[in-house]
Amino acid sequence: MPDINAEKVAVITGAGRGIGRAIAGALAREGFALCLAARSDQELNETRRMTGLGAERSLIVLLDLANRDSYQALITTAFDHYGRIDLLVNNAGWAPPRTSFQKMSEEYVDRILSVNLRAPIALARIVATRMAAQGSGAIINVASLAARKTPAGEAVYAAAKAGLIAFTHAAFAELRQAGIKVSVIVPGLVDTALIPPSKRLDRAAMLAPGDIAEAVLQIVRAPARSCPVEIVIEPQRDPERTR
Repeated sequence: MPDINAEKVAVITGAGRGIGRAIAGALAREGFALCLAARSDQELNETRRMTGLGAERSLIVLLDLANRDSYQALITTAFDHYGRIDLLVNNAGWAPPRTSFQKMSEEYVDRILSVNLRAPIALARIVATRMAAQGSGAIINVASLAARKTPAGEAVYAAAKAGLIAFTHAAFAELRQAGIKVSVIVPGLVDTALIPPSKRLDRAAMLAPGDIAEAVLQIVRAPARSCPVEIVIEPQRDPERTR
């Protein structure tokens, strides 16, 4: 096991690209050792290369968060490797193209709810026990403004992200006395591969993944006496041309 007594450890889901990769880079520069989790080994290795961290300080874990067996395995693997976990970033998200919930398959409904809501709750439950024993830690969930604007064709995704916001506030109330911060970042449209090309969108006006990473740093750098429980980030200019 590496000697990491002088540094902190972060577990990041969805770390292979987009927002997760930007968060990984920001936390690496902040001095964190990382556990990078996603489905693609190639993408995770590219994230590791981008952070500049070697294998000792950037553990790669392949998983599918739709699989319930992956939750305990991820936290156990990270803890066994580093001996502690100081930050969990529930960043992974998934949604199909906009589809009426009436026409959506049960398989899609289950995957949306599993990846966007069930997995973050399960991972938070598991890691909170470790953090409580340490007397400190932080859990950051990445939600979406779709939870509040509830666009047509995204009913299930919006419901999952709304649930994640509500869970964050309730979890903070439960865990604050144990020294554990629980926060949620609620971004508007972010220019990632999750949003397909569309003539109705001005991608230059969208948020960049690095904007979400900066919000993560804001939470990490907050004094011990304070917790930014919810951070909402909107693009300054409206990316939707049709409005």
